[in-house]
Amino acid sequence: MTPELTALALAGLVQALQFTLFAIPANIELGPGYTSSPRDRPPSRPMSVMTGRLQRAMNNHFEGLILFTLAVVVVTLGQQSTPVTQYAAWTYLAARILYVPAYLFGLRPWRSVIWAAGFFATLTMILASLL
Repeated sequence: MTPELTALALAGLVQALQFTLFAIPANIELGPGYTSSPRDRPPSRPMSVMTGRLQRAMNNHFEGLILFTLAVVVVTLGQQSTPVTQYAAWTYLAARILYVPAYLFGLRPWRSVIWAAGFFATLTMILASLL
């Protein structure tokens, strides 16, 4: 397995962990009656600030994971793995791991800096595969 694919697999596990970190307090705060429902209406009580941040960080990773997956597929199928793409893949993974506590604890501007590092690492992979 290429390093980029390994980073993608680990990013998937990070996403599963983020889901768990969000789902447990969300179920406690909103109750199983709401969380197991079709959610046709907003919850009768809001989630805590921290649980809301965990949800937004999780959703943000779902969005970033789409582009990162595309980058890994292009690099892998194009047989364009290089030290640059490998370093970028590990940078993305590290950024996504650091992003969760940065978002959770409201670290400004570091949350945005960390997000940008992951985003530009992904773009680097795509651009490098085209060269």
